[in-house]
Amino acid sequence: MRQRRQGAAGLVLAAPTRQSVRMKKGEWSDLALSGAEFAVKVTPNARRAAITREEGVIRISVTCIPEDGRATAAVIESLAHALGVAKSRLTLVRGATSRDKLFRLG
Repeated sequence: MRQRRQGAAGLVLAAPTRQSVRMKKGEWSDLALSGAEFAVKVTPNARRAAITREEGVIRISVTCIPEDGRATAAVIESLAHALGVAKSRLTLVRGATSRDKLFRLG
């Protein structure tokens, strides 16, 4: 059985399993420029959390359901971790209820 812990914004996050690959914090720090915008395609309710970058689009799969902003909060947490910045520096510009989102780094 997987252990669960309390995460940011009251989210319940599952502990990573042996099969999942955890990205190092700040692995994409070369993209972390103030004012930069990131187009993100989100897959909510995925079996495994993942983040990839393809041709200028970042694809993020989260295990949270798209209800009450839980998936968006998980996306912000994943993107901030990959960029090596604080979650508060990311602003959702467009796509609050869409799978296609645009974030700006402040």
